[in-house]
Amino acid sequence: MINVVVTIVGTQRDAQGEENRIELITAGHYYEKNGVQYIVYKDTEVSGLEGVSTMLKVYEQHVVLVRMGNVKYQQQFRLGEKSHSSYVTPYVTMEMGILTQSIEQALSKSVGNIHIRYELEINGQWQSTNTLSISVREESKSGY
Repeated sequence: MINVVVTIVGTQRDAQGEENRIELITAGHYYEKNGVQYIVYKDTEVSGLEGVSTMLKVYEQHVVLVRMGNVKYQQQFRLGEKSHSSYVTPYVTMEMGILTQSIEQALSKSVGNIHIRYELEINGQWQSTNTLSISVREESKSGY
């Protein structure tokens, strides 16, 4: 397991063209197992997901995002495919639909980037066009 710094930038553009952007920089871990690359990090209040652990499973052709803790959620990003899952919080459960429009990844030995563009539906209603950009770099030995 390698200590890494993970930078996550999420953007969301709604039907009115309004764009929201969230950026989170956090410590995490990177490892490989059975040909799958894993990035694991804890979310913070910046993302609105304090108390949630996020795991990204990076395969050759797709990415799976898994959230555990106060929120339970698993989403698959497969190019050109629509996937469905339940987003479960202590207060509400929502049905999420994701249509992945593009997925690019260049991740090798704990360094690299993942960029995903997708359409989001909540309970069958279109919500927004989104991008999720994740950059990973090995934590330097000096702590910076």
